[in-house]
Amino acid sequence: MFSILLAGVAGVLLAATLVARSPLTWWWIRACEFPRLQLAALAALTALLSLPASPPWAWVALGASLVTLVLQVARILPWTPFWPVQVKRAEPGQEARCLTLLVANVLTPNRNAGALTRLIHAHRPDLVLPLESDAWWQAQLDAALDEEWRHAVRMPLDNLYGMHLYARRPLVDPEVRWLIQDDIPSIHAGVTLPSGDVVRLHALHPRPPAPNESEASLWRDAELLLVGKAIHEDPVPTLVAGDLNDVAWSRTTRLFCRVSGMLDPRRGRGMVSTFHADHPLLRWPLDHVFVSEHFTLKAMRRLPHIGSDHFPLLTTLCYRPSRADEHEPPEADTEEHRDAQETIAEGRRRDQQE
Repeated sequence: MFSILLAGVAGVLLAATLVARSPLTWWWIRACEFPRLQLAALAALTALLSLPASPPWAWVALGASLVTLVLQVARILPWTPFWPVQVKRAEPGQEARCLTLLVANVLTPNRNAGALTRLIHAHRPDLVLPLESDAWWQAQLDAALDEEWRHAVRMPLDNLYGMHLYARRPLVDPEVRWLIQDDIPSIHAGVTLPSGDVVRLHALHPRPPAPNESEASLWRDAELLLVGKAIHEDPVPTLVAGDLNDVAWSRTTRLFCRVSGMLDPRRGRGMVSTFHADHPLLRWPLDHVFVSEHFTLKAMRRLPHIGSDHFPLLTTLCYRPSRADEHEPPEADTEEHRDAQETIAEGRRRDQQE
């Protein structure tokens, strides 16, 4: 009986692994892309437990577990220190061309604003990007940050998709756009570095595929790919940041990187998982900063708990266009560009119908 049960568990793990390879956008399929580390750990456990079990079911359990483990490790390995870094490390100096960005999904019902503002004043980032921020959060952040972070874009909402951007230096042509869905904002602006250089920032928080949010990942995917397409068509120094409600190794995020040519600072360094802050065994990287080839990385780390279900993410980047040729940006082929365009068109069409 134990061997049969073990084989059944191994079969479920393999099924979840294989279904995640499907291009279908149903929320429960795309959700299988998130816990790859957890599935790999469970597969390793079932493989070990199958060794003393009785054949023939033990062989089934061992085979299914090993296939699951290989497939999962192959997908997540680039986001471990065992892989070459994708964004080169910044050299000392060049401080005038560096900027620090703090991304924090605050969780709208969370009222522990002091925890966040203390972190902001301790680290003094150049940009602060609070997400899920409503009018209450705006009042708290305005009071705490207006003196030094006086350049701001404010979009308070009570639908869990409010967002704000606070900057210590001037923003160039900041605007709020509603890219795919009319209740999901995004912020786009030029950011002035201390050197006087201006780089572009896209701040995003698309709706996740989840039973209480969206039946499919289509609209999230369309928003990411729409921004990726815009970056591809105008390849200036660019940052993309926010809670993308997607993991770094997902089908959509990898396509976004290929379409846009953006680089992931996590690759070759570690997962830096930011969600779920309250459940150590169920964590994955949902909050992201992607960069064009013009940047090097000085530091990226997770900050302490602020009462939200997300940890804040602090990233320091240096604008070093002279080192762009040290990077190898991913590239999409013709079919992938076509797939991206079809996803964008379908996201817009179905959003207009529903």
